[in-house]
Amino acid sequence: MKFSNGNWLNKEGYTLEHPMELYDVEKKERSLTVYAPFTPIIHRGKTLDGGMMTVELSSPLEDVICVKLSHHSGGIAKGPHFELQKEDVPIHIEESDEKLLFSSGNLHAAFHKKGEWKLDFYNEEKQLASSRDMGMSYIVTDQKEVFMREQLSLDVGELIYGLGERFTSFVKNGQTVDIWNEDGGTGSEQAYKNIPFYLSNKGYGVFVNHPERVSFEVGSEKVSKVQFSVEGESLEYYIINGPEPKQVLEKYTVLTGKPSLPPAWTFGLWLSTSFTTNYDEETVTKFINGMEERDIPLDVFHFDCFWMKEFEWCNFLWDDRVFPEPEKMLMRLKEKGLKICLWINPYIAQKSPLFKEASEKGYLLKKTDGSVWQWDKWQAGLGIVDFTNPEASSWFEHKLAGLIDMGVDSFKTDFGERIPTDVCYYDGSDPKKMHNYYAYLYNKVVFDLLEKKAGKGQAALFARSASVGSQKLPVHWGGDCWGTYPSMAESLRGGLSFGLSGFSFWSHDIAGFEQGATPDLYKRWTQFGLLSSHSRYHGNTEYKVPWLYDEEAVDVTRVFTKLKNTLMPYLYRIACESTLTGVPMMRAMVLEFIEDETCHYLDRQYMLGDSLLAAPIFNDQGIVKYYLPKGKWTNFLTNQVVEGEKWHTEEHGYLTLPLMAKENSIIAVGSVESTADYDYLSDVTFHVFELAAGSLISTDLYSNTGIKTGWAEAKREGNTIVFKVSETVKNYSVLLRNITEASVSSGITEVTNDGIVLKAEENIVEITL
Repeated sequence: MKFSNGNWLNKEGYTLEHPMELYDVEKKERSLTVYAPFTPIIHRGKTLDGGMMTVELSSPLEDVICVKLSHHSGGIAKGPHFELQKEDVPIHIEESDEKLLFSSGNLHAAFHKKGEWKLDFYNEEKQLASSRDMGMSYIVTDQKEVFMREQLSLDVGELIYGLGERFTSFVKNGQTVDIWNEDGGTGSEQAYKNIPFYLSNKGYGVFVNHPERVSFEVGSEKVSKVQFSVEGESLEYYIINGPEPKQVLEKYTVLTGKPSLPPAWTFGLWLSTSFTTNYDEETVTKFINGMEERDIPLDVFHFDCFWMKEFEWCNFLWDDRVFPEPEKMLMRLKEKGLKICLWINPYIAQKSPLFKEASEKGYLLKKTDGSVWQWDKWQAGLGIVDFTNPEASSWFEHKLAGLIDMGVDSFKTDFGERIPTDVCYYDGSDPKKMHNYYAYLYNKVVFDLLEKKAGKGQAALFARSASVGSQKLPVHWGGDCWGTYPSMAESLRGGLSFGLSGFSFWSHDIAGFEQGATPDLYKRWTQFGLLSSHSRYHGNTEYKVPWLYDEEAVDVTRVFTKLKNTLMPYLYRIACESTLTGVPMMRAMVLEFIEDETCHYLDRQYMLGDSLLAAPIFNDQGIVKYYLPKGKWTNFLTNQVVEGEKWHTEEHGYLTLPLMAKENSIIAVGSVESTADYDYLSDVTFHVFELAAGSLISTDLYSNTGIKTGWAEAKREGNTIVFKVSETVKNYSVLLRNITEASVSSGITEVTNDGIVLKAEENIVEITL
């Protein structure tokens, strides 16, 4: 929201008040409070008839400083409030004639006691950001609306990322961003998953602790400022010190919650009925058998909306016209080794047999007059479940529990963005704060039920909406995209922004939701989709099985599904580490290569974990232009070695693309192609890429239940490589990429097109090049 008229004037109808001096200080063991009048106190009479900003500093975690600005503090603090994990950390307060310093760990906040009003944030290495002049402001409009605003400095060359899953430009400089969940598809400034947190390439982050609408002006109102504002009498934000971007994400997710680990089977291929297509048990069986007949591995089958009768979403009852025996059908599908996902939303249509029950028991959101809030958007006369009512949540859970008992493993928790503000909640929550936060409550009810029924570590959603903390409730997908290359690219931008907002697991509708995909686009998007955290075919009006496009699409689907399954020892290690660090699986290049400024702008390629770079192809000519940071990179698919610190232009068929392995890396590859869920410590081949003399590299291995149970390392001195694995690793091999001659201390070697393969017989083997 903009309040100014150019550089010197305010917008007409807006009155701004701001701190003029540091007048008084209150020091406590865990906090520092500064009282800053809106008028310079040049004599005692100026202490009358004027307002004041109260600025309180505290620290919930080491290296994190909370700043709370207050004008009038006597209001009722209605919820909801984000669930934050705070610790009792030591702080340090120091005062001199010039400054008042508040420190937490390596992060410092300094008030200047003389001259213009200024609050600086810095670490031991550099200045991070400053609030100065009229940055902190209390604003009143002619209509008596009140707002609180902060402006933090934006340095030369400083770039801002994150703010949720946003499909606009990857770098947020120059943008106006409102944190307000909306169902806007992937082709607009609106977003399903708005997160009031941004990350700077200077190595710090800012989290605005408000569930309601937060309006950001990122160098868009004042070009050297990041401005954020909220309605009301107070504003609270957190400065998070890295000093590296990965460390910022780690600390942010300590504060707001670490991502939960999805079960291993979720990383396999998901196939959907699609949305408005005609389908019944025969259609579903035909698709599943068709995948099996064509040797395409499939782990999850998804039933979209029309598993229930039209006009009745949700009734949680199978449409018996097309699914007369759902229990038997699910039993047959699960005998094929499939997991089952069902579409749901948090709405109850008026025609649903559940509507009357929910209405009479007070389970739906109400208007201020006590009647049920309804509208005709999406479903005729729908009402919205009030998850602040414990009985309503239990009722919703009970309906889903019956489906789980029937054999359902996961739910696609669609919608949750179009939440009205002219309503009353059971627990008295502020409806403006609940608009975004509703997504968290809705998905948490479903996730917790799945975890209760299936066991810890076995719960997974396919969710569209999100708020702060929703990273604890994976997986999320990108929503309604189009079957075009620009939409494929915007989907990736959204996913990369999402990953820089504290979320580790993300997916998208392969080949687009809206419009019909061409065979060319289907194949290119398949490559991208199966090199994503999670992979699902889904559409609106068309089926997404590959043979409906062409036979080559079948080949591409088969090859890349099997590729992803064999990469699971590597990918699941990355997934497990993500739950500890908050660093996403699909990483924007800036996150992995902060020292390379070219990487700060890249949004058409990404790191899949720490060792693989993927550059999807976004055109029907098969041409890709991508950038490699410094070092030697090996195409995982073609074995071609390419020099980094430069741009490359290549042409690829549908079975290859730039999937580049970083030098001095070990990538663990499994031997199972048929599923994503198997033993990752048995029959593993360790691919070693460009191991330099004097290098020691290693990788950990995790079980398919997420437990770290093994490791491997390679050390090179001169022409000798010593390769070691833990005792838990069984029947392993080593593939030295692009090495064609070597002798080994034990084991059997074979020369392949990719390099020498050593079938090891001991846990330590010496290789002489």
